[in-house]
Formats: sequence, structure tokens, C-alpha cells
Amino acid sequence: MIIKKVDFIIVGLGLAGLAITRELNKRGKSFVVYEDSSQVSSYVAGGIFNPVILKRFTPAWKAKEQMDIALPFYSELENDLQQKIIYRWDIFRRFHSIEEQNDWFVAADKPLLSPFLDQNLVSNSNSSVKTDYGFGRVMHTGNIDTELMLNAYRQELQKKQQLRAENFDYELLQMNGDILIYKDIQAKQIIFCEGFGLSRNSYFNYIPLHGNKGEYIIVKSPALQLDFAIKASVFIMPLGNDLYKVGATYNNHDKTAEPTSEAREQLEASLKQVINVDFEVVHQVAGIRPTSGDRRPVMGRHPEFKNMYCFNGFGSRGVLIAPYLAPKLADHILKNSLLNAEIDVSRFQKRYWKRT
Repeated sequence: MIIKKVDFIIVGLGLAGLAITRELNKRGKSFVVYEDSSQVSSYVAGGIFNPVILKRFTPAWKAKEQMDIALPFYSELENDLQQKIIYRWDIFRRFHSIEEQNDWFVAADKPLLSPFLDQNLVSNSNSSVKTDYGFGRVMHTGNIDTELMLNAYRQELQKKQQLRAENFDYELLQMNGDILIYKDIQAKQIIFCEGFGLSRNSYFNYIPLHGNKGEYIIVKSPALQLDFAIKASVFIMPLGNDLYKVGATYNNHDKTAEPTSEAREQLEASLKQVINVDFEVVHQVAGIRPTSGDRRPVMGRHPEFKNMYCFNGFGSRGVLIAPYLAPKLADHILKNSLLNAEIDVSRFQKRYWKRT
């Protein structure tokens, strides 16, 4: 028995689900979200907004465009939720050699990077940090408290009766022409925003989605006294109250979401190479980052079912990518606008037809 009619069913409420539901709401579209909390990568992520790939001193994909859209998006969300979620601080990239310093100067002169890379080297003034070559400062960076944001947004959806906190059973989805029926919901469209969970989705599991497990530790170190983030062999992010988030590991083989002692030991060893003061591990978290085979987002219409879509594959940069791409997906669905070929799920459709 149908008791609710909506424009959209959304499956998943990580960064992708949040971004697209916000966009649909702005366009006057109704929706109901199914979220079973099985995918936690958006909740445990560092939430860092940084337009620079600090390993190679190169701009991230569409970095400036993403920054221009994402920060106003989170400012508006912060105001709507009445919760502080944006924290701004600089990232100090620790240099390992004179050659890295020279590479930094070259990069800082490039038009796409000059707004973000300070051309002046920063000497080390914190005796708790080990470095012989100083730092390069990345400006206009910081982090989003993704856990607080997603929990607060989830509560808002619950108040509006737009959230179903339950597992989505693909076998119960009925398609009748332009109408979708799922249990007591009738919808015009459905968007799967499931993160790595998409690999188990019977409609979209043809996509070469590779899970990359990332683990972080939270450490307490009163002597460290950092008010900026450090990127070295690990990323050290200040959380306040002498707490720091340290990460992350990259594991392409382990697809479980449970923290491991191996990752903890690896992160502790790496941290000891960067700082020379005591610390205590007080917490550890893990999540599976969804990445596509070509390292680009995956979004768009199913090759066979024309009112079915996915929004996925953001890897470790979902904080910036999701707000940037959500309007493009909405235009694709509602206005039939074309998606950029490098992100359109249609680039994998040969895999679908070969499988079927």
C-alpha cells in the first residue's frame, strides 16, 4: 500500500547523500532517504579541504572550482544547522630535502597554485617537531567536522520524516515505467549514494569500484602544542584540547571497517618520526574510501533503467567534490544536461552490457 509519494528516493547519507539532498531541496523536490549506517567513511574522514596534492605539489582535480563552491556550501549548512562545522587552519608541509624546497618554489609560481602556496619558507619554531628543512605553508585550508555535520543533518531529516534508518533491499524495488515503488514509497527517481556499499548494489556493481581502507588514530599530547596541521609521512590535524588526528593508512586489500593493530602501529611509528614528545593513543577509527578504477568520480544514469542514478567514487576528497558535483547531477537529472565524460558513469557501460 502506497502511503507516500516523492520525487526521489536517496540511498545513503554520507557526503554524497547530504550534498544531493540539499541541492534537490533547493529545487523544490521531495525525497526520502534510506540510511543504515553501514558505510562510515564520510563520518571518520579527516574532512580536510585542501586544493593541493602535497606529495607532488600539484593542484587536485578541479581544485579551485571545488573550493569556490564547497566553502559557501558549508557556511550555509553551518548556519542552517546552527552548529560550528568549519575550522580554518594552515597546513605546513614538512620538507625532507633542499630539492623539495626548490620544487615548492617552482610550484608556488604556477597560476593554479600561487593563491594557495606561500612563497616564503617557514622555519620550525616548535621544538616538539622534527625537521631539518623547514616547512611550506598551504593557505586557505582547514577541515569540516563531518561527523557532527552528518549527525546533525540526519536529525533534521528525521524531524521532517524524510529519513528511514534501515537497510535498503534492492530486491524489493519495483520499476513500472516511469514509476518506482519501494515498500510504501512511490518515487519518480532513485539515486544511490552508498560509497563503497555500491559494490554490493545489484544495479551498479559492474562499476570497477575499488575500496581503499583508511585508518586514523586520535592522540593526546599536551606537549605538542600545534595550532596548524602538518603534512609529513603522516597528517597531523589539531582537534583542540591537546588532541590530534593522525593518519591515514592506505590499504587496498582489507575491505573490513574494523580498526587494526597493524595500522595503529604503523601510524604510531610514523608519528614518532615527526614529533619528539610523548603522546597517548585515545581512539582509532577506520573506513573504506570508494575510488573508481580511473580515480574519477562516478555519477549519472544507469545504462538500462532511465530513472536510476548513482553518485559516488569521491575517494579521499569528498568534502570538496560532493558540493561541486551535486548541482551538476541535479541538472543532468532534471534538465537532461550532459555530464563531463570523465565523470559520467556511462564510461563503464560496456562492462554492464558485457555482464548482462
